[in-house]
Amino acid sequence: MTETKPHHGRNIKRFREWFDIKQETLASELKWSQQKVSLLEQKEEIEDNVLEEVAKILKVPAKAIKNLNDEKALNIISNTFNDHSVLNGILYNPTFNPLDKYVEQVEENKRLYERLISEKETMIEELKKLIIK
Repeated sequence: MTETKPHHGRNIKRFREWFDIKQETLASELKWSQQKVSLLEQKEEIEDNVLEEVAKILKVPAKAIKNLNDEKALNIISNTFNDHSVLNGILYNPTFNPLDKYVEQVEENKRLYERLISEKETMIEELKKLIIK
């Protein structure tokens, strides 16, 4: 198989579909319309700043979107991301676990709540002192 020039828009679509993200969701994250995302996915070459923004949302390296070609995509599909697939020299092994992120957020909320309660208690003590004077 001969090397072909990567199609950036098609690669965005591939990653988006691999991660089960709808065009509407990507559009919302980018603050774009769904139609604009559709047009983006048709473009062969996409500006670096737009690629970076999309890559950040998809949680993939921009270089992966920029350099993935049909041959590499087929290899990735056949490897199903389980063998530490390499995308043009970039080790890519997704480790995102939604449950871990949820637990992290719950812990953060707990810390914020405890701090809020502590500040409230401090404020009550200050007010008591003012009332006593």
